[in-house]
Amino acid sequence: MQVQQDTRSVTITWIERNLGRHQRGSAMDGQGQTTIAGRTLAERLGRVGLWTGQLDIQPAERVRTAVAELEELGWGSLWIWEVFGREALTSAGVLLAATRQMVVGTGIANIWARDPVAMAAAQRTLAEAYPGRFVLGVGVSHAPIVEARGHRYERPVAKMRAYLDAMDAAPFQGPTLPEEPARVLAALGPRMLGLAAEQAAGALLYNGPPEATASARSVLGAGPLLAVEQAVLLEGDPAEARRVARDFLAFYMSLPNYVRAWDRVGLGAEERADGGSDRLVDAVVAWGGPEAIAERVRAHLDAGADHVCLQVLGPDPDGLPMAGWRELAPALLER
Repeated sequence: MQVQQDTRSVTITWIERNLGRHQRGSAMDGQGQTTIAGRTLAERLGRVGLWTGQLDIQPAERVRTAVAELEELGWGSLWIWEVFGREALTSAGVLLAATRQMVVGTGIANIWARDPVAMAAAQRTLAEAYPGRFVLGVGVSHAPIVEARGHRYERPVAKMRAYLDAMDAAPFQGPTLPEEPARVLAALGPRMLGLAAEQAAGALLYNGPPEATASARSVLGAGPLLAVEQAVLLEGDPAEARRVARDFLAFYMSLPNYVRAWDRVGLGAEERADGGSDRLVDAVVAWGGPEAIAERVRAHLDAGADHVCLQVLGPDPDGLPMAGWRELAPALLER
């Protein structure tokens, strides 16, 4: 036992002497720094970008080709998820290497997938290699996903606060960065949104209508970034559009975090019955032509979003929605 204690003491002394303890300088330094970080990030992301999970199941060469085309089309930002497919930080590195200027964000990197020191080190590695182009989005995920990883889900806000504190205290042996890399939190409820305003550059919302965007902005205040994911479908037939949308929403209907978030904006149990009412489906998934999609984007921006990232759906959930990405670019991107 004494040998183990001595070894631990020597290790801690070596870390403190040779690596130091890097402290973040963004949200931790007060509201002014939060505002600067949030406004800087909003400018880099632009008003409209993309969000996708479909890249996970594509061969790497197809991924590189696709994101290079997206950049040529004018899409300036792309968010990727992390469930049980590719590892998020590694995937972000692949996408950054395949593009020249595109901003890549993790939407989100699961905090249960790696410890805080590894998360902080990966963030700083990508931020140093691709200045101003990587955004770390982190989230607590959901109980079924966390438990499938072999962990026990804990109180999400307390867990996230402790995790962020550990990231801030993490030692890092590497070059000093000219600016602190930005992080945002996946947030649905007011307490996590409050934490995002306190210890991050802002928040990323998912599966919420413009009413949820307005509520989130009221909690965050004016300074932090507010990015919102919006599922969209280029389909003019109401029956087909709602069929695809219900298939997409079926999994989320089983997750309490989303159920509570919909409750808060008046989409209660009666709206969720039988796969979701037309009202719920239409509120969460925007469908129609490019102009209908643009109208929904404007609604989020008017409600207080800085950045809307579009998740383009299609009849094939495993296919890349290249046609949709191409069709939406002229209607939504600033030229």
